[in-house]
Amino acid sequence: MALVVATGVFEFIHPGHLLFLNEAKKLGKKLVVVVARDVNVSRSKSHSFIPEKQRLEVVKSLRMVDDAVLGDERDMFKTIETLKPDILALGFDQDFDEKKIAFELKKRGLKTAVVRINACHAGGYSSSKKIIDFLKNRK
Repeated sequence: MALVVATGVFEFIHPGHLLFLNEAKKLGKKLVVVVARDVNVSRSKSHSFIPEKQRLEVVKSLRMVDDAVLGDERDMFKTIETLKPDILALGFDQDFDEKKIAFELKKRGLKTAVVRINACHAGGYSSSKKIIDFLKNRK
């Protein structure tokens, strides 16, 4: 049974997220989603509008998701190490280098394949872009 892990912030669930998670689910039998912690979101964005536990509960409720967990607050690879997935699915807009991720996983003794899900909704959905556009247009 192939275990697939997908990761993300999942601030506001939109069709792009659903497409990403559906495509990730097709890669294996079980899909576990790692939801970014608030402290890590604040390092890459200004802050999270929705608290991590609420984002986790929403992701857990999605039909294609078999399980969801919060990521580690210090080491983004720690949860992946614990889960030991066969496949790590990255979204089209996640700013990670697949080769660097694969190298780090291998260093940690994992044989996890890193797969980029290049499918994206025709609307080019991205939470970060939608939030920035919303805030700009509020003024």
